[in-house]
Amino acid sequence: MAGRAAPVPGALLCVLLWAAAAAAGGGPGDNPAPGTFGRVYRGAVNISAERVYAFAYRSEPGQVDAVRVYVNSSSENLRYPVLFVVRQQKGVLSWQVPLIFRGLYQRTYNYQEVSRTLCPSEPAPETRPSDQIIFVDVASMAPFNIAYELLVTRLENFQLETNKAFNFTASPSQPQYFLYKFPQDVDSVIINVVSDAAYPCSVVSVQDIVCPVYDLDHNVEFNGVYQSMTKQAAITVQRKDFPGEQFFVVFVIKPEDYACGGSVPSSIHGDVNRTWNLQRTKNLQVTIMPSIKKSVYVQAMFFSFLSFLSFYLGSVVVAFVHYISTDVKLTVPLGSVSIAGSGMMTSSHPISATTPEGSSYGAIGAVYSRTGTQGRLLPRMGEGTFREHLATFEKKPQTTKLQFVRFRLHFREKHLHNKGGKSERSARRDCHWKNIITIAVFYALPVIQLVITYQTVVNVTGNQDICYYNFLCAHPLGVLSAFNNILSNVGHTMLGFLFLLIVLRRDILHRRAMEMKDIYTLDYGIPKHFGLFYAMGIALMMEGVLSACYHVCPNYSNFQFDTSFMYMIAGLCMLKLYQTRHPDINASAYSAYASFAVVISLAVLGVVFGKNDMWFWVIFSMIHVLASLALSTQIYYMGRFKIGECHLGIFRRAVMVLYTDCIQQCSRPMYMDRMVLLIVGNLVNWSFAIFGLVYRPRDFASYILGIFICNLLLYLAFYIIMKLRSSEKLLPIPMFCIVATAVVWAAALYFFFQTLSSWEETPAESREKNRPCILLGFFDDHDVWHFLSAAALFFSFLVLLTLDDDLDTVRRDKIPVF
Repeated sequence: MAGRAAPVPGALLCVLLWAAAAAAGGGPGDNPAPGTFGRVYRGAVNISAERVYAFAYRSEPGQVDAVRVYVNSSSENLRYPVLFVVRQQKGVLSWQVPLIFRGLYQRTYNYQEVSRTLCPSEPAPETRPSDQIIFVDVASMAPFNIAYELLVTRLENFQLETNKAFNFTASPSQPQYFLYKFPQDVDSVIINVVSDAAYPCSVVSVQDIVCPVYDLDHNVEFNGVYQSMTKQAAITVQRKDFPGEQFFVVFVIKPEDYACGGSVPSSIHGDVNRTWNLQRTKNLQVTIMPSIKKSVYVQAMFFSFLSFLSFYLGSVVVAFVHYISTDVKLTVPLGSVSIAGSGMMTSSHPISATTPEGSSYGAIGAVYSRTGTQGRLLPRMGEGTFREHLATFEKKPQTTKLQFVRFRLHFREKHLHNKGGKSERSARRDCHWKNIITIAVFYALPVIQLVITYQTVVNVTGNQDICYYNFLCAHPLGVLSAFNNILSNVGHTMLGFLFLLIVLRRDILHRRAMEMKDIYTLDYGIPKHFGLFYAMGIALMMEGVLSACYHVCPNYSNFQFDTSFMYMIAGLCMLKLYQTRHPDINASAYSAYASFAVVISLAVLGVVFGKNDMWFWVIFSMIHVLASLALSTQIYYMGRFKIGECHLGIFRRAVMVLYTDCIQQCSRPMYMDRMVLLIVGNLVNWSFAIFGLVYRPRDFASYILGIFICNLLLYLAFYIIMKLRSSEKLLPIPMFCIVATAVVWAAALYFFFQTLSSWEETPAESREKNRPCILLGFFDDHDVWHFLSAAALFFSFLVLLTLDDDLDTVRRDKIPVF
């Protein structure tokens, strides 16, 4: 803290003043009037009469001295303002009274009271005190006298101290700034500024020790790092960024509040557009606290990697226990098989038809017969071709149109699910993971380039309003402003890779069984197709990469980077769930990713037009409802109505079937459970459409993601319910994964809804939600959401991977379709 300097002796002051006046070209009669700190000087100036005051003081060694000048003029004449010029040893500071600030629509705000802090002199390197002098010139071009007041004071609390709160007041015409020096053992500090009132809007700036100091609304953004503020602001400052190991903290009050989310002034003209002495005083409290040390960074990185490496260790333990407890070789005759948990079949107990007769709508396998010396079950076609069956059915006189349609559907259902081994369709399913790699590369590279540009702009301009961080828990590393938000995404990448290894193990075991002509692998259980599982693992890894890219500089424009692969994950999970019981009528990789591209395009349009444009929400809601109806028809009739071939005819056929089943004959729907699912699903989707029309949420990307997640959860619940209704069972591993998924998702969602920032608001309003770190002093609530959501997605994938392991002991013609 700077102490009061000793006054300069009178004789020495006279000599200094005479020398200064002589240097300026004047004589002893032009000597400036000696000034005294803390005394109010009143006078008047005009075009022929100006005043000069000189204030001298003595600076002690190693001391930083700061002086504040307060001026006031009662004149409202904007043509002839009073001009104040302060001359120092290494700089000049000037302003006028009335001081004019400009806002929107050329609105002006005039202030007759102004106070400014002069740029402090540097500490004297000598060991003895040094003498300093300041000249204050007061002048005006007015042909008449204009009264003024002048007060020059020494600042007693100019230097801020660590961990000590300091309270002060500022206004647009009376900005404040203070000095802070890094202690010897501190490499990084957090400047925390709080206020009880949200408005007036203010700006907090950190500037190097350079004169002049930019402390007015129109120039505060010219130098250093700055951010707008309502009730709270926080800036992390590192010692390495300031060679002098000290900096100024500047506080500026803006003349208008629109930059902080306040009201926007109306566009008016004339004298009404001019405001005088608007009361915009704000009480502020600043506290500078040491930030974390380098050892905390190391601990956080070890914690992140070791936490997810434990999943690898757990997987190895489970695989080892499974290996030593299972006899891989088939040592019993046909009719006694069980699951090994990895797609292989081993001896255990006799096969039983676990599905009661009449409890399903069809089966995955067609009609089977025993052939060969080893008793292999080989698929064969039914008796006669489809045309022969159709001709026989048409000849029956009692056949109605409705029975005829149902016969066609039932016959095709029985034969569409006949391919479980190596086939052209199986090869096409492998395109899922190949295509998603290509998509990931072409999508991620521009994203990485863009976020690097964002971060560069933030670092170069110092504008911290560009990115929506949790500034109370934003730990920089290198050029990154919030390394903790990036590090916490490592879980998605590590667990995505682990899931790929688990799928690869199952795939290898399944291929070995196929090469050995294993009869149980060929003719029992759900057909093994791992292409979508590989794609899900890659999508989880890319979600981690793109989420990290988004958190390099989170804002409204790039939020879609954080959600794009979440759309794909949800879509791939639904595709895989549907493929399980419908392996031969599932969507191809090209049509699936084309659908994802349409969704992402809608998300981009929603970001651009979804704020206030009602027409966009009307069009989107219509597309949403029509897509739900079209997809429902496809699912209900299991792909037999081709949209590409029928176009709008699919809706005409749907209406015809509804009329025939529900109105004309009032008959029971062919697929009752599937009909219930689709009715509930359509109600949910129509509710989303109505919600979007009424409320028009600004976070359009999260709105679409919510639609995907709700549909996925609805389908998964339907699948598990139908599985239990069909007398199928849940093995211990999928049961554990289901419970773990529910628990971890519940915990993850709790932290997700702890909003720490929001780009739906202004940067200043978003900072009101900032909170300190909660884990290791390094991670905040959103980082914990990253950790838990990665684990939840991993367990969700394991549910889909192991959910039907119990069916490996069931013949495919006995497995129900739903």
